[in-house]
Amino acid sequence: MTTALSLAVFGVVLLLLAASWRRERRAHAQTLAALDRERREREREIGEQAAAQERERIYHDLHDDLGAKLLSLIHAATTPQQADQARAVLQDLRDTVSRSRGTPGTLLDVLADIRSEARQRLAAAQIELRWDEADGLPDPPLRSEQSLHLHRIVREAISNTIRHAQAASLRVRVACRGGDLLLELTDDGHLAIADGSGTRGMRQRAHELAGDIRWTAGTAGGTKVVLAFPLPVAAG
Repeated sequence: MTTALSLAVFGVVLLLLAASWRRERRAHAQTLAALDRERREREREIGEQAAAQERERIYHDLHDDLGAKLLSLIHAATTPQQADQARAVLQDLRDTVSRSRGTPGTLLDVLADIRSEARQRLAAAQIELRWDEADGLPDPPLRSEQSLHLHRIVREAISNTIRHAQAASLRVRVACRGGDLLLELTDDGHLAIADGSGTRGMRQRAHELAGDIRWTAGTAGGTKVVLAFPLPVAAG
């Protein structure tokens, strides 16, 4: 083999070795990058689990401590109005915990919860609940914040009935018109429409629902609250 040929062969071998080394280097770099991504993902998951566990601990502490104190206030209250105020705050606390946990629910689930809470609160205040829910209501899933706004609007309306209206009954009508949910709460007590923080909060929550809320005189002499907001479209 001539010197020139030997040099040529040697050069080819060097090129092949260099190409192989570059491939191995790229593969090694890719492996290291993949391992680093896996490490960061594990650290993120561990961090999220630790944060979730800490949130759960705080939720339990809040519920056990504040919840017990609020229950004591309910039992020690001298009037139904005082007891209801503590009961509403306790339910607000539970709502906040449920929302933070991302508790899902459909429209009918939420309405059932609202009806159950309304019946308990009104019964404790010796006010009759008349719940009129239209047949065939759609049942789309609600986001946790939508559920919270709906709960809080109805809760504040019931609080106003218990504390100010001196009513004997409250009628709740639920229907659907087009793509909107219509919710009417009408008491038979005194007309009581105030522009306080509770009313402003209800307006803000209706706005967050992309809806509208208004107050009018009820047919039986009390106050009617009318809420309308667009429902999300149920999946297929």
